[in-house]
Amino acid sequence: MADEEKRNILLIEDEHHVRQLVSRLLTKHGFEVRTAKDGLDGLRALEDFKPDLIIADVMMPNLDGLTFTKALKNRRETRAIPVIFLTAKSDPLSMIEGINVGAKFYITKPFQIEDVLSKVKKVLVERQGHRMG
Repeated sequence: MADEEKRNILLIEDEHHVRQLVSRLLTKHGFEVRTAKDGLDGLRALEDFKPDLIIADVMMPNLDGLTFTKALKNRRETRAIPVIFLTAKSDPLSMIEGINVGAKFYITKPFQIEDVLSKVKKVLVERQGHRMG
């Protein structure tokens, strides 16, 4: 990932303090971050923000992360955007469902900051490789 190229991340999280923490962390590491408080807000953000990656909670009001991701993957213009779930829903069936709807990674809360960063970088490097190759 080239340092001079700022990568865009859409963070969809209903818990204000988690949204603020993750947003600050990603911004500190050179990412351009837009936040949304639920899946509906996230879909609205996609109208004028083209992220390289979306990090979404699973359990949210109005439109949950799974339904949001299904909608994302059904739209030609957003289908290729990778998704990482960051959620408290840690049972194996939820994890399987998350991967099945198209998430690249499923990170459970409480999470390690280093784990989030390493997965974000891994997805973005992989996405960069697909664009070039």
